[in-house]
Amino acid sequence: MNLLDSNIVIAAASRNEEEIDRAVLEMPYSISGVTRIEVLGFPRLTPEDEVDLMEFVSGGQELALNETVVERAIALRQERRMSLGDSIIAATALVHDLALLTRNVDDFRHVAGLKMRNPFVNDN
Repeated sequence: MNLLDSNIVIAAASRNEEEIDRAVLEMPYSISGVTRIEVLGFPRLTPEDEVDLMEFVSGGQELALNETVVERAIALRQERRMSLGDSIIAATALVHDLALLTRNVDDFRHVAGLKMRNPFVNDN
């Protein structure tokens, strides 16, 4: 199972999706609770986009923020400056031993032990 970053959820739910590795999205996936907040909390979200995003988000497993994830996110932010959302997403992936699928690999490259992949890049 993979953990999807917010940018992957937005791309996957988009009607005008770019060349994302569709095979990745056919596998079971999870999202962090903060990802749902990020993608559905966008202030200029159209009703059509909201329906598409809610449908996609509900197709995966949402991993709630718990004490272990909170503590790991705190440690990540103490190690190096990173956004609150990114620290929670990285901590969620680490705590649940999931690979993170993200378009922004540079934002997470410094996180020790984090497995990640950019599904917009052909790894073959």
